[in-house]
Amino acid sequence: MNRSVPGRAALASVAVVLLVATATACGASAADDDRPEHRSFALDGTALTIDSDDSALEIVAVDGRPADRIEVTRWFEGSVVAGEDPKVTWSMEDDRLKLRVHCSGVIADCSAKHRIEVPRGVTVSVEDGDGSVRASGFRDALSIRTGDGSVRVTDTSGPLRLRTGDGSVRADVSSRQVSSRTGDGSAHLRLAAVPDRVDAVGGDGSVTIDLPRAAYRVTTSSGDGSVDVSVPRDETSAHVVSVRTGDGSVTIRTAN
Repeated sequence: MNRSVPGRAALASVAVVLLVATATACGASAADDDRPEHRSFALDGTALTIDSDDSALEIVAVDGRPADRIEVTRWFEGSVVAGEDPKVTWSMEDDRLKLRVHCSGVIADCSAKHRIEVPRGVTVSVEDGDGSVRASGFRDALSIRTGDGSVRVTDTSGPLRLRTGDGSVRADVSSRQVSSRTGDGSAHLRLAAVPDRVDAVGGDGSVTIDLPRAAYRVTTSSGDGSVDVSVPRDETSAHVVSVRTGDGSVTIRTAN
């Protein structure tokens, strides 16, 4: 059976529209937003949860700010063809900062980034569905979990808990307690202070830990990968390092 001429013309028109839309809606970047929005939120307690579905996050602990407020800046770029206009929303309830990106249609291309400034003395828990997370400056407990995105932490000394389903983990910290879990991605932990405990698990990716010179009680296992431990070992040490990988190498060494 042959399509009618009008039917073929309609299909061709749709194809042209989709091609044009693809060309114009490809590669949105929040960095292109030169007019970011800013808002201050009240914080009732000393614990904050950041709940984000689809945004890159930068979280910074800062001095000299009121202890009962957090400052948020957001950048957003997006376009949708044959759907509702894209938008971002933010709200705070029960010390949970909720960040959402609404972007759906035949062709949808959106990008969001949020910078959250948190006063010192606040513990932070991050839950990010899809997006990278960077954090720095924390002296209190910090927990980060992402479904799909890398995690980077610097200049931090509080207890640290990092999780990512698909992405790498990098930490350059002086925390005494560090826990890291990666599903599909490498982990590199560089510690400036002798830790009490480091616990790292990798599903599919290498795990590298750089430690200050000291003796450690080390346990390792790798399903399919090499294991190289060059730090001094002492089975009675109070400084415990445990590393397990399913498919990836393990390296535990003294930092240069």
